[in-house]
Amino acid sequence: METLVGTASWTDKTLLDCGRFYPKEAKTAEVRLRHYASIFPLVEVDSSYYAMPSEANARRWAERTPEGFTFNVKAFRFFTGHMTQTEVLPADLCLQLGTHRRIYYKDVGEDLRTELWQRFESSLEPLRAAGKLGLIHFQFPPSVTCARRPMQHVEQCIARLPKDTLSIEFRHESWWQNAKRSADTVAWLRDIGAVHTVVDGPQGVVNSVPALWESTHPDYALLRLHGRNVTTYNAKVQSAAERFEYDYLDDELAELAELAGEAVRLAFKVKRIHVIFNNCHEDKGQRNAQTFMKKLQEVGEQ
Repeated sequence: METLVGTASWTDKTLLDCGRFYPKEAKTAEVRLRHYASIFPLVEVDSSYYAMPSEANARRWAERTPEGFTFNVKAFRFFTGHMTQTEVLPADLCLQLGTHRRIYYKDVGEDLRTELWQRFESSLEPLRAAGKLGLIHFQFPPSVTCARRPMQHVEQCIARLPKDTLSIEFRHESWWQNAKRSADTVAWLRDIGAVHTVVDGPQGVVNSVPALWESTHPDYALLRLHGRNVTTYNAKVQSAAERFEYDYLDDELAELAELAGEAVRLAFKVKRIHVIFNNCHEDKGQRNAQTFMKKLQEVGEQ
C-alpha cells in the first residue's frame, strides 16, 4: 500500500509570483515540472478543467517526470455540468459552434458530447501508456444535488472512460445530509466503481462537504484538502487561489495524517492513497504537503 502526496497544479500564477517554491533558475515549464517531481510523487492537473488538454502536453508531462510519478487529471468542466465558453473548446469545434457562446452539457447534441469525450480520452493516452495516469477527478458544482438524473450522468461518465478510474466530488449537502443519505451515496459509489473523495474544507455553508472517511474502491482512496477559510470559500474572488487561501497548522496536518494513516489504511486496505492539497494560494499547498509527508512518516513509525 502506498500513499502519494501532491498539490493541485504546479504552475498557479500566485505560486510562481511568490518566488518561494521554485529556484530562481527555474524559468521554463520543463524545469519547473522536473523540480516539482523531484519533491512530490503526485500532482493534480487542473488546467484540464478550464480547457481541453492536449496529447502533446500529456506527452511532455510524461517525458519530464520520473518513473512512478503520477498525474491525477481534473475532468474538463463541460463534463461536470459547468458553464463552458466555446473559446476553450478545440479550435475546429469553436468555429463550428461560434465564438462567445456559453454551452452546457445538458443542452448540446449527442454528436458533440461524443466528440469531446473521445478527444478528452485520447488526449490522456501518453500518460496511460507511460503508466503515469492516476485518477480522473470529477468535481461537480454545488448546483448538482442528490437526484436520479445526476446519478445517471455520473454512471455515464464512467461508461465513457472505461480504461480509467474516476474520483467523484460532490459539493452540495444533499448528498451527505444525514447518516442514511451518506451511507446510500457511499454504497452507490462503491457499486459503480467510483472513488469517493474525502474532503477537508470549510464547513457551515450549503456547499460544505463533511470529511467522510470512507473508501469505495479497492485500488484508491482520495483525500483533497481545500483549506478551512470560510470567509473566502463562497466570496466573489478573482481566482481559485484566493478562494482556497489557507495555511494549515502543523497540529491540523498531524491530525489529518493520523486519520489518513489509520482510518483509511487499516480499515479499508486500499492499495493507494492519494492526498491532494488544493489550498493553492502562493506556496501554501506545497509547504503543507511537505509537512504532511513528514507527519505521515511519523504516524508510520508509531
